[in-house]
Amino acid sequence: MAELIVRRAGPVATVVFSNVERRNAVTYEMWRDFPLRMQELGADPEVRVIVVQGDGERAFISGADISQFERVRDTADAQALYNRAVDAAYEAPVLCPKPVVAKIRGYCFGGGLGLAAACDLRMCSADSTFRMPAARMGLGYSFLGLRRFVQVLGAANAADIFYSARVFDAHDALRMGFASRVVAPGELDATVDSWTAMVAENAPLTIAAGKLAIREALRDREDRDMDALAAAIHACVTSDDYREGRTAFMEKRAPRFKGR
Repeated sequence: MAELIVRRAGPVATVVFSNVERRNAVTYEMWRDFPLRMQELGADPEVRVIVVQGDGERAFISGADISQFERVRDTADAQALYNRAVDAAYEAPVLCPKPVVAKIRGYCFGGGLGLAAACDLRMCSADSTFRMPAARMGLGYSFLGLRRFVQVLGAANAADIFYSARVFDAHDALRMGFASRVVAPGELDATVDSWTAMVAENAPLTIAAGKLAIREALRDREDRDMDALAAAIHACVTSDDYREGRTAFMEKRAPRFKGR
């Protein structure tokens, strides 16, 4: 059964793309529902950080579920509806105020590569493989999606993977700046758990303001919402957490942040 599974473990939430028989290929319904799950987790004050991963050991996401295409992309109107769902899914990690890390093992192809690029960080097992096969399928790729690859990889590396449609490995992904970290397959769970635990201990308002600043820095100057960023920074310096941070520093203890 193809579905999205949401798991919570204290302040860490995990969204699992589950379609194991098809190496976690994403159905239209999964594209459509992913932004809803991200909005729910983004609004949950108990959640501090979000992990996106595939189900099982074989794949993060192998791409879109091509078996659906005759049904859900068979007319111009259907294609437009499908594209809007995919674009919204790609934007969901970007718009989420919480840190979002892609936990990648196995195949990360096509739509999986695009979704991973939209996350804040990508942590990968050394046996992961990556590919953008659009040029082997005759598909056009959206401007926003391609722009994100340019922002993450740089223009030359984005051109390489799009023009060639080649398979590349985790160490190539690390060299290009796509992978934030590459570890042995048996170490991926512990690496992601350690990082998310560290993030979860930090001040949520500060992290949200930092993520907003990074997002606005990547926008065109005329599109930046500097008022929203100023408000986010002001919320930090007037918060109980700021007072708690100062007090904990003076008392030489770990701070206990509440996100307010």
